Amino acid sequence: MIKVRVLILIYSLLCILTFLFSRDFFKGTLAGNVPDQLQLIVFFVIPIVLLIVLGISIVQLTSDFISHRPGSRFNVRLLAYFIVIVFFAVTPITIMTSSALNEIVRFWYSIDAPAANKAANSFMAENYSMHLERFENIIRQNDFSSAVMQPPYNTLPAAQSSARLPQHISSVQTFRLRDGSWAETSFIGDEEFKLEHPPSLETGYPNRTLPEDYGTIRYVQRINIANLRVINYDLGADFEQGKAALENQIARFETVNELRRNMRPLLIYYYAVFFLPTLLMTAIIAISFTRRITHPIVELTKATQRVAEGDFSIQILTRRNDELGILIRSFNSMVRDLEKSRVAIVRNEKISIWQSMAQQLAHEIKNPLTPIKLSAERVLRRWRNDPENLGEIIENSMMAIIQETEGLSTLLNEFRTLSKPMEPSNSITLFREPVEEIIGTYASLYPHIKFDIENVEADIYLKIDKNRLFQILTNLMINAIDAMNEDGIIEVRTDLVKKREIWYCRISIKDSGAGMNTKESRLIFTPYFTTKKSGTGLGLPIVERIVNDHGGTIWFDSAEGLGTIFYIDLPLSDHRSEFFSANTEEKITEEKA
Repeated sequence: MIKVRVLILIYSLLCILTFLFSRDFFKGTLAGNVPDQLQLIVFFVIPIVLLIVLGISIVQLTSDFISHRPGSRFNVRLLAYFIVIVFFAVTPITIMTSSALNEIVRFWYSIDAPAANKAANSFMAENYSMHLERFENIIRQNDFSSAVMQPPYNTLPAAQSSARLPQHISSVQTFRLRDGSWAETSFIGDEEFKLEHPPSLETGYPNRTLPEDYGTIRYVQRINIANLRVINYDLGADFEQGKAALENQIARFETVNELRRNMRPLLIYYYAVFFLPTLLMTAIIAISFTRRITHPIVELTKATQRVAEGDFSIQILTRRNDELGILIRSFNSMVRDLEKSRVAIVRNEKISIWQSMAQQLAHEIKNPLTPIKLSAERVLRRWRNDPENLGEIIENSMMAIIQETEGLSTLLNEFRTLSKPMEPSNSITLFREPVEEIIGTYASLYPHIKFDIENVEADIYLKIDKNRLFQILTNLMINAIDAMNEDGIIEVRTDLVKKREIWYCRISIKDSGAGMNTKESRLIFTPYFTTKKSGTGLGLPIVERIVNDHGGTIWFDSAEGLGTIFYIDLPLSDHRSEFFSANTEEKITEEKA
């Protein structure tokens, strides 16, 4: 589904393109020209893209509805409500717009634009002819040679110079031909109309050029071969302003005529280019918003199903501050409370397990006491009845006593480790050191096993005592070696994860052994459960206890014939956590747990 931000970006792009090309678009349409290929591509590519996106969105929504996916029916109902609201909102505006356009067109058709243009042109021509007739009378009635040829030249003030000229004559300027070029010999009047060169060399009215001839009519008198005179007639600013206003109105009347002929194409382009994309984006945003609204509900439904299946670690992430956000946070709080209740139940179950363990321990201790007692009675009986032959049985009897005593000692040490309170250590241990020590020991004892630690980073520091970490790794390594019958590959690697703002090192120990079946997988962390003849069944429970007491977690994946992978998450030391937060975030998998 397309994001709302992407839609806003597309809308902004449409606005920019409209700003850049709309003037040429309307200008060409008003002039009766069909938009060129570039304009068609610019204006129609966005509607086509939006149509494709809308089609994909509708297909996805229909597929979800047919597949009965959670929230699909709610999405369809919300979309239907939205369409109805948009229909009721757009219909009056469309009717009003159509009526207004029809009235505008009718009004335009009532304007006699050609007659208005003809009248305006006739008025301008008559006005200009009136000024020409007045100018010609002034030229016939006045002798301008006496006004400018009297020395000294160009020495009178502007006001006195203008007073010497007839009314409506703004200036008189004379030129002389010297060395092949015309040079000014005298000037009288308004400096604004002064020229550098004659506008023409023949007697008569030269062509007017704007803005140089703004507000004036020029007349050239060729006095003789080497002299000519330029007389300027003042039209006044009102003439030019009125002429510009009339030309502007004429242009508007012509636009009305063109627009009248091109109204239908213009409306088609307008609705296709500007109105249709807005409706398409509205529809796409409606679908996106319906999914945005129903997504938390769907997430709540899925989370409820997971809780019902016994997964109390689920937490729904949300940044919403509305009612749905409150509902999600309430759900998260409820799940946490259920998790606490479950933990309490598990604690009670563990108490029951410890009671069972005590009974099992008593049984385990009782078993080796019997051969110890029998061996001691045998030695004592031989000592009393036949002391001369005591040596025949004393070695075997003492060896049996020592062997059973060592077994008891091992059993009691492991039970003590498992049962006594364990305070988390504040020590910081470089993880790679105990790994290398253990592998250095076992590599020489088991030459057919390959130990792979290439993916163990050299600078991982954990918040755990080195002896405890050594105990964890030793137990897991021994189990892996036994599972492979001392032949195979053991791979150790480290990865960095972040859970609830805390950085962890994820340790994985993978073997290529026979793997575990379903029954063994369920009982693997149960005390005194073992698949080995010489095992006590306390190794993995002790490992689990150490990991949990240090704020970590342990779990595994196993399949028969494929091997087993044990995973351990242990907290990083504080200074390493800060380092990874600032510098190696791209290497870290963030778990939403």
